[in-house]
Order: sequence, then C-alpha cells, then structure tokens
Amino acid sequence: MSEPVTLKICRGQHLDPHATIQQLLAQGYQRVVKVADPGDCALRGGILDLFPEGFEAPVRIELDHETVSRIRSVHPHTGQPFLSHEIVIILPATALHRRTLKASVRHLFLGEESPLDPFVNIQIGDWVVHVTHGIGKYLGLKKVRGKDRVAEHLVLEYADGDRLYVPLEELHLIQKYIGFEGRPPKLSRLGTRYWARSKELARAGAASVASELLMLQAKRLSHSGYAFSPDTDWQRELEAAFPYKETAGQTRSVQEVKADMESPRPMDRLLCGDVGYGKTEVALRAAFKAVMDNRQVALLCPTTILAEQHYNTFTNRTKVFPVSVAMLSRFQNEGAQARVLQGLAKGQVDIVIGTHRLLSRDVRFKDLGLVIVDEEQRFGVRHKEHLKRLRLQVDVLTLTATPIPRTLYLSLMGAKSMSLIDTPPFERLPVSTVVTEENQRVLQQALSRELERSGQAFVIYPWIEGIFRVHKKICSLLPQARIVVAHGQMPSHALEQAMLAFMRRDADVLVSTAIVESGIDIPNANTMLVFRADTFGLADLYQLRGRVGRFTRQAYAFFLTPKGMPLTEEARKRLRALEEFSSLGAGFQIALQDLQLRGAGNLLGVEQHGHIMSVGFDLYCRLLKTEVDRLKGGNKSK
Repeated sequence: MSEPVTLKICRGQHLDPHATIQQLLAQGYQRVVKVADPGDCALRGGILDLFPEGFEAPVRIELDHETVSRIRSVHPHTGQPFLSHEIVIILPATALHRRTLKASVRHLFLGEESPLDPFVNIQIGDWVVHVTHGIGKYLGLKKVRGKDRVAEHLVLEYADGDRLYVPLEELHLIQKYIGFEGRPPKLSRLGTRYWARSKELARAGAASVASELLMLQAKRLSHSGYAFSPDTDWQRELEAAFPYKETAGQTRSVQEVKADMESPRPMDRLLCGDVGYGKTEVALRAAFKAVMDNRQVALLCPTTILAEQHYNTFTNRTKVFPVSVAMLSRFQNEGAQARVLQGLAKGQVDIVIGTHRLLSRDVRFKDLGLVIVDEEQRFGVRHKEHLKRLRLQVDVLTLTATPIPRTLYLSLMGAKSMSLIDTPPFERLPVSTVVTEENQRVLQQALSRELERSGQAFVIYPWIEGIFRVHKKICSLLPQARIVVAHGQMPSHALEQAMLAFMRRDADVLVSTAIVESGIDIPNANTMLVFRADTFGLADLYQLRGRVGRFTRQAYAFFLTPKGMPLTEEARKRLRALEEFSSLGAGFQIALQDLQLRGAGNLLGVEQHGHIMSVGFDLYCRLLKTEVDRLKGGNKSK
C-alpha cells in the first residue's frame, strides 16, 4: 500500500478532480454516489464531496474549470452547505486499514507541527503564524518555478519587508494568528533567535497549565466515588420521549457523561456547546440516571430566571415518572423554602434546582450523588471554592455556553474531561440578520410581523438611561401590545416579575438592556431589534442573536445604527462579520478574537495571556497538547 499523503486544498488553487479522486481511493477512501460516512468520497461534475475521518461534517470542494472556487462544510443528512473555508487539510482515511494507517498518520506531523484544526481560514492581509519562522502577514498565492516544476506557494511578509514563500505541502505549518483584544501583533524578523525564544517561553507556560490540570486529575482519580448502574428501562423510555432528533454532538456527550458516572471515580466533566445546542438535555439524562440509583441531584444556576426555566423543563420531561423535582431560591417565601429543605434532608426530593442558595449551610441532602453547575464562571470565588471541595466527593457536570475553540478542546482532551456539542440541531434555521439604519418603518414592520404570528420580540438598548424613551416609542408603534421593561438596576423582585411575565407569554415585547444575552431560552421569541448596535462588542452581539432562532420557525435579528451617523471602521467590521456569519455553527468562527478567547481565558487563566499573544492561539494550543502528551507519557513510564 502506498505511503499516506496529506491533501491540502486552498481556494484559488489548480486541482485535477480525477487525479484527486484516485489519490483519495489509494489512501483508503471509498467512492460512493452520496457521501454519508467518514471515509466516503463522491465526484459529480465540478463538485467533489468527501467526508474525512475526524471531521464533524463532509467537505464540498467546488471547481470552476479545475480551479477551486469554494470550500464548504455541508450537513451530512441534507447536503446543505453551512460554513465556508479558505483552506482545508485532509489526513488519509483510516477506515480500511485502520491499525497500519493510524500508526503512519501519527508520524506525519509531530508535536507543534500537528494541525489541530483541519481548516486554515486565512484571507489576504491576515496575520499568520508559521511554526518555524514566526508571525507574518499573508499576501496570497503565487506560482513559483522550482527545479522541475511550477508550484503554488503561499506568500508571507515579515519585518523589514522580507518575504517567505511556503509550498502547499507545508501548509500544516501555518495557521491564522489569534491573540487577545484584537491588537495587531509584531511581525517576526527572519533569521533571528527572537521567535525561538518566544516559543520556548510559551512552551514553559503551557507546561505549567498541563502539569496543574494533570495534578488535579490525579488527585480526583485517587478518591473513590460511586459507580452508577447501567441504564434502566425507564432511562431508555425517558430518552425515547425526547421530542427532537439528537445531534451527533449530543449523542457523543451523553455517552461520555454516562461512562464517567458508571466508573468508580468521581466525575468532573465540562460540557461546552453553542447557544441552543442542547446541553440541558444531556444534563437532564445524567440527572435521571442518578435518580434511578436513588441518589439526589442538585442543579445550580447563576440566576433565578434560569433556575425557573430548568425547573419547567425537568418537570415536563419527568412528569410520567415517580421523580420529585423542586426549586429553591431566595424569592420563595420562608415556608416554601423550609418544605424543600425538609424534603432534601429526608430524601423526598430527588432533583433540586436553584441559585447559589443551594450552597447555604442549612441545605442538607440525604444522599447527594450528582451536582450540575450551569455557567460556573458566573459564580463568585467563595462559591467556586465550595464547588471545588464537592468535586472530590460527588460527580460534577459543568455546562458552559461560552464556546471553547475546538483547538483548545483537542489540546486539553488528555488532561481534562471535556465534551463538546458543536453540531446544530436538526431543522434549526439560520437567523435572518439585517444591519440597517434606525427607522420607524423597519421597527413597525418587524414587530408587527412577529406579533401577527403570535410570537414575541426582544428590543435591546445598551444603556439604562434612555430605556424608557425606547419603551415609549415601542408603545406608540404597537398600542395593542403588552410591553415590559427589564434592566439590571431594577429592584430584584420587579426584574424577576418582568422576565417571568415574558417567559410565561404574559408579555409580547421585552424592552431590556443586554442582561438577556445569556441563559434565557424562549422558543416563542423570534424577532430581536438591537438599538445602537455599533456600541456593542462582537461577542455580545453574537450572544444576543443567540436568544432568537431556538425553534423551527424563521427568526429575525435587526441591528440598528443611528440615522446619518458615520460609524467607526471597527464598528463597521463587527456588523459586517455578523451579517456574514449568520449560518448555523458560526459560533466557532465568529468573533475568534473576543468570544472564543473569553472561553479560553476562563480555562487557562490570565497569566497565559502573554504567551498566547506572543505566539498566537493556535500554536499555543499545539504546544499545550505536546506538553500534556509528554507529561502523561512520563507518568506512565514511572
């Protein structure tokens, strides 16, 4: 069998589709009419579809007279394209000769040269990192004559105008530069030791993170926990009653959580997923599994609104089973709280859902088996310390909607138990996104259309000062509508009442500040109007848009800017990116700078920011993966 070869394809390059199909077949791919499984490839005219192993979805290469015009990820069931790419790196298939090929593939690239992300999405003018030569600027593709042939090269510009020509075969050594706060990096100087020194310092930083994570993991594994029983018939019945089709990411995450629960060691798993990707269902199945073994479950939420939402979901999904679900928050009267506390102590309450009130000293469980924490980063230091102690005693599952970059997920896999849901739910439609100047006609049409289909709408204003002016304006446009206002400086009880009225469909329009950007899930609200969209960060706009389009109904997001006011270049870029990335699953592409790195910062700690700035995020992740593998290998040999 021929030696495995890695295929690198970028937009604009020359590609012979028939020769490429032959190359894929020689590497273990199977030619089919329609790609459905990893290891499949298909060629129809100028369209080459392939499903590389390890990818979440097939890749479609579109050709225009043997020139690559588009590279897109497509939905494995519908064939609908949902993400565009500039460059893709495809490793050989391992389906046919799994053992021999996997061993060969492992030796194709080693350590920091190994591409964690198969897509290299760089545009002309982007900052890039070359593993060996450092940070440069990508100038595009150029044909360069070599000894025996003319071949396409990527052109990179370095300090003092020096240029580096990189052949496509070395594409895996290049990745887009991502740092913090979107600051432009300093270009590296070719032929100096500065880059090597920066890399060594970053490697040392990555080693300290890897070491700390592995130490925590070892400490947890040294404690014995409770091994939950395999699934019961009731568990299978509950799961079969899920009204939607599970996505691949959900199925995988459920299997990983259950495997942890059934092991005799305490679980400490982080579940990451974009807004509305179905993390709650994974948590619900874990909770039900614990209850089937007569253990109690505590679900901890940062806000009462979120607790109420989870309470409704859990109550509805478990109502045909003998499972007792209760809610505990400071907004309940003393009598109601006392009844829940008594039920927990006597073992009469199976699942309790609440805010940090659950961490109070008077909360005692008869037999606590599982703690689920929603958005842990939103709890204070004291509460986090309490949770840290719990992790050594019971199983803990933490949920986060702050997208963790896939590269970081892959680099930490060996040191931290993480599950990633990165596939959008079936039948979910992308949110129709419009950036436009503020005008009365747009407001009236957008809101009236939503209310006519018995839906609800969000109206977002960035500041508390002036929010009642906006409220008055909406009231005059929709005199028949029920409109409530919510902002962070309202008395907590009044805020709760406004939010609950909207959640329970007792209000048609919610006029609020950005406090709704995380956690609130209202499938009936499918129109959002954001005033002064130019003043929000890209991450905030993305999270706000995630509040609509959580159902099969078409959703609309209007980002409004002041009439006649010139926007800054930065604001224009942010709003353009939002329109461009309106496809499903865009969460891992949009706002790479600030959205993803917020998630990275939560996991890695502030002290790693300098290292990430100096070598770029992707290379830092490669170094981190190398250090995790090295330390784990060293521990095994001992």
